[in-house]
Amino acid sequence: MENKEIMSLMDSVWKEKVYMETAEFIIIGYIFMPKIGKRSRLLTEVLNSNKQFLAVKDCRLESKLNPKKEVEYHDFLQINISTILIMRPVYEN
Repeated sequence: MENKEIMSLMDSVWKEKVYMETAEFIIIGYIFMPKIGKRSRLLTEVLNSNKQFLAVKDCRLESKLNPKKEVEYHDFLQINISTILIMRPVYEN
């Protein structure tokens, strides 16, 4: 894929930094959604979609079961939506 194609794809999506918790992990990273509908409904649309998994980029993964475990950083993770207990936007100043 050429740079022009990648830039075109990036212009057609919203990027949202989110905080998520599962029973085992705290995850902070970026999710992407198509620019369809209202941006204010982004997280609702993600959770109510018919998809099983959520792609998360540039994320931080912290273990809740083992707090002494070193925090992990990943370029990409797939999270099963049914495991998400809470998800909210992260607002950076």
